[in-house]
Amino acid sequence: MTSDPSSPVGAQATPQRFDLVVVGSGIAGLYAALQAHEHGASVLVATKGTIDEASTRYAQGGIAAAVGSGDSPDSHLRDTIEAGAGLVDEEAARILTSEAADRIADLVRYGVNFDAADGEVALGREGAHSAPRILHAGGDSTGLEIELSLSSLARREGVTIREHTLADRVIVEDGRAVAVRLYDALRDERVTYEAGNIVLATGGAGQIYRVTTNPQVSTGDGIALAYGCGAEVMDMEFTQFHPTALRLPERPIFLISEAVRGEGALLYNAQGERFMPRYHEQAELAPRDIVARAAHCEIGEVDGDHVLLDITHRDADWLAARFPTIYRTCLDAGLDMSKDRIPVSPAAHYTMGGVRTNSRGETTVPGLFAVGEVACTGVHGANRLASNSLLETVVFAKRAVERLFEGAVSPPLEPSPDARSLPRREDCVIAPQAPQAEELRELMWSNAGIVRTRLGLAEAATLLAEWQSLMPPAHDRTSMEMRSMVVCGRLMTEAAMLREESRGAHYRSDFPETSDEWRRHLVFRQ
Repeated sequence: MTSDPSSPVGAQATPQRFDLVVVGSGIAGLYAALQAHEHGASVLVATKGTIDEASTRYAQGGIAAAVGSGDSPDSHLRDTIEAGAGLVDEEAARILTSEAADRIADLVRYGVNFDAADGEVALGREGAHSAPRILHAGGDSTGLEIELSLSSLARREGVTIREHTLADRVIVEDGRAVAVRLYDALRDERVTYEAGNIVLATGGAGQIYRVTTNPQVSTGDGIALAYGCGAEVMDMEFTQFHPTALRLPERPIFLISEAVRGEGALLYNAQGERFMPRYHEQAELAPRDIVARAAHCEIGEVDGDHVLLDITHRDADWLAARFPTIYRTCLDAGLDMSKDRIPVSPAAHYTMGGVRTNSRGETTVPGLFAVGEVACTGVHGANRLASNSLLETVVFAKRAVERLFEGAVSPPLEPSPDARSLPRREDCVIAPQAPQAEELRELMWSNAGIVRTRLGLAEAATLLAEWQSLMPPAHDRTSMEMRSMVVCGRLMTEAAMLREESRGAHYRSDFPETSDEWRRHLVFRQ
């Protein structure tokens, strides 16, 4: 492997080699790195923030697993399939639910302390689950507890970690991923690392939207990297919008967990009317897409920006113990959850599409794996069941490591015969210059958000294509993230324009019904 003379900044040393390079340091990346390290592999974890900064730490609700009395993996499977609106891969979902208990045991072994009550693990209930099966830690700090436990262990175990480092390119030779080029933002230099295998664990693309619960690092980098090196990307039209994010002037968007509604919180509109029973028989515990659209509709009817979440039937001591982070954040904003209704609105929350993989995390490019939110395993279908996301990361990261180091086999992921490429769209010139981040986020929120139309999607798709053609070569973190968001925006809008129906989180007001003709996946490949 020679140095890359096209690198516009910094010097390039002779490449180092690792058995495994993991890009991303959320639960998916750290769990995969620790599992590989236990097999004696040399592992590098590259993360563009600090090792602790990832979407995982913001996951409040918990992790789903059928470990309670009267519950079962089959019941969990049924709930997952029903929530996914006809597009769940049943084999992948069965793996997810049947291996859940073992992966929870792994997390306990890695130091995660799940909350208990009366000597047994405490289980919460969330929307579209038929039973209480949500394990949580630190009340509403589950993701943070897991992230800190895994990152601390990775440091103690001597896993090589490069912080403030972005993956700039996956290098493919003779059809196989063999190296990854990294950009060190602190040193302003690029370095190539050869790898026996590469795992993308970079999370989702929520920062592409103006209103999002995602951290600043969630700019779709891994999806854009995979697409750029020839891997397939699937289901990009399905972005989940969380129904309840704190919405106050001059305050950052903050997630109000699904678990708050699971504990009995009710939603009210500006007129003080409880509205969810008009939209679904499960009311506040309906699937997220239904609750988000209902809130969006109620907000639109009064040209407002929020509805109200009410859990004032619970006292302050109980709320402070069950939801310490949410309770404290609301108090800081001048709201007492035990007395005040909380202003909330939908926000972009989870990218259900991503890099197409099989049940071992393998992509269509040999040597390249994807796990976590960056991947599309098929378990979420068109609408993710609450708290299945953290579970997905450990279940499929474990299986990826088994594939690499334990000789486990799985059918190879064959290229999709129906894969398409992004069109050039050179027929119209409306963009005078390359975009600013806020322009892109506003465009996606307005034209490819909770409610979509062909006209709005076509406008966004054309503008994004032109922005892409106008962008200079990426040379730093800001421009690299912008490149990723434009690519992800194009994949999202093109897929949403093609899917002429409404299904799960994808809602077209010009095609409001679900169609059996569209009970299939949309795949893109460069």
